[in-house]
Amino acid sequence: MSNQLSADERSILERFERDELPRAPGAEHEIEAARQAARNTFKKTRRVNLRVTERDFDRAHARAREEGIPCQTLLSSVIHKYLSGRLVERR
Repeated sequence: MSNQLSADERSILERFERDELPRAPGAEHEIEAARQAARNTFKKTRRVNLRVTERDFDRAHARAREEGIPCQTLLSSVIHKYLSGRLVERR
């Protein structure tokens, strides 16, 4: 990517990487707000019991193993993506 940058852009990128650029006013507040939002995004505050078919249960466990994550994490992610409109059906 750096070979596609102009000399000015390369200079800015280098200064950024060396942490030499001044922060915008209020940046610390914005950064902390973003950190708190990230912490709250995956905070589990409610317990849910869910009954599913044996077939769906087996498929969820198999998919979780493929992804290398716990089954509950997979199911929670699917619910979150569906409710936020980011779960897209594959055809």
